[in-house]
Amino acid sequence: MRLYTRNGDDGRTGLPDGRRVYKDAPRIAACGDVDELNSVLGWCRCAGRPGSWVGRIQTIQSELFSLGAELAMPEILRSSGVALAGDQEVRRLETWIDEACEAVPPLANFILPGGSEGSARLHIARTVCRRAERAVVRLREDEAVRGEIIVYLNRLGDLLFAWARLADHEAGVSDVPWKPSK
Repeated sequence: MRLYTRNGDDGRTGLPDGRRVYKDAPRIAACGDVDELNSVLGWCRCAGRPGSWVGRIQTIQSELFSLGAELAMPEILRSSGVALAGDQEVRRLETWIDEACEAVPPLANFILPGGSEGSARLHIARTVCRRAERAVVRLREDEAVRGEIIVYLNRLGDLLFAWARLADHEAGVSDVPWKPSK
């Protein structure tokens, strides 16, 4: 089987229901941003140490795959029995946020992204997550989107920030406070 089909050479792609839409359509943009987030999280896993947040990232990646599938084919997926992000997954993310925040000094001011390799990667993942969240919000302006998807992405962005701080803490790197220019 060939990887290429040439079907997208006109700037359109196919949806699972057979419709063809332009590749910059809000649904495709949201799916693409969630896919990019999933890839960046895979890159973050490479910088982590086993036993820390690495296994949790893999769980999130699986959930993001389902989330992206729901964005691509909401009617089909909802009736398929595939687990969709909901209150339970959001509560789990909140638990992980609380655990990470308890392990680091309290946040006293805005901080600059970076520090350790793991932290820098997690900050990139955080910004990609926020972009994916904005794309899903944009999609919701035109089409029905479950609110739980937006809540999940919002909480995930918070978690990635908390993990970025934790990664620096575990590496012995202090937060670098933002100092406004005068």
